Amino acid sequence: MWIVGFLLVLGPLVTVHELGHYLVGRWFGVKADSFSVGFGKELAGYTDKRGTRWKLSALPLGGYVQFAGDMNPAGQPSEEWLALPEEERAKTFQAKPLWQRALIVAAGPVTNLLVAIAILASFNLAYGRLEIPPVVAMLVDDGAAAKAGIKVGDRILAVNGNTIEGFNQVPAMVAAYPGEDIAFEVERGGERLTYEFQIAAVKERDRFGNEFLTGQVGIGSGAGRLVPVGPAEAVVLSVRQTGDIVSMMVTGIKQIVTGRRPITELGGPIKIAKFSGEQLSLGWREYVWFAAMISINLAFINLLPIPALDGGHLAFYAAEAVRRKPASPRSQEWAFRTGIAFVLALMLFVTINDVASLSLFGS
Repeated sequence: MWIVGFLLVLGPLVTVHELGHYLVGRWFGVKADSFSVGFGKELAGYTDKRGTRWKLSALPLGGYVQFAGDMNPAGQPSEEWLALPEEERAKTFQAKPLWQRALIVAAGPVTNLLVAIAILASFNLAYGRLEIPPVVAMLVDDGAAAKAGIKVGDRILAVNGNTIEGFNQVPAMVAAYPGEDIAFEVERGGERLTYEFQIAAVKERDRFGNEFLTGQVGIGSGAGRLVPVGPAEAVVLSVRQTGDIVSMMVTGIKQIVTGRRPITELGGPIKIAKFSGEQLSLGWREYVWFAAMISINLAFINLLPIPALDGGHLAFYAAEAVRRKPASPRSQEWAFRTGIAFVLALMLFVTINDVASLSLFGS
């Protein structure tokens, strides 16, 4: 189940990511030498009439598009590139203006974001928008909110200065911030009151035995209802949901780096495979939703300004636009070698972390 779930998630998402690069590159007239799903030894493939080799490779942990002109790790012009006939050189990646190269690089993660937005919009269109009045209907007696003075019947107006229109906005402002201070503004009997207190840090375990740290304040809502939405509102809502998910990812990484969240929550390929199998076992809706989360994750990771990732290339292009000239080939090559070493070290670390934290061999 792990393997099936992992391949069904990662394979299509990596493919659409690389298709984003490929299609925008083709739009700008760049020839692609190869398009690979996976790394390493080629298992199967064919060459199309444009000379692009489409292949499936042995290691299913990513993929790549090899554009004509990408002849060194930094993607900089080389003597080999300069020696190409002018007509052939015009079809290479490096022959294109800076803005076109930037769009080609950005197209991969942007495609992943568009896939996630499309999935979330489809869910919104099919099931509607959840509407829950921002009223405290349940209160845990010894919870953080009750101890601070919040009461049943209070209408939540704002959390940390952010206006609250529905109770479903509250969990995102609480769950990701265990142990941190929070301010609730509520209305009670026509009076506006403010309560400041600390979010409780609670370690929870799901049905599959996965442990995670979450923030809780000990309040609950009443019944809500699903309100039908049209296509335009479904898309707008999905864009907002995608932004909220990215914000939670940034918060989670900050908390891990600062030690406020255990490093065991940082996952790699093995943990993704495990979660993929678990979500697949719950049904197609949960699995497709999970695929949207992974697609957002892929876009987010690839846009980090780390050399060797798409974000690293974009950072160099931004510097080139400001300086009006590219960084030296030597400095870029060293930066990308360092980036590749960092990515490989991170992959090794998260894999070891996965093995240590997931009880793969029983307990």
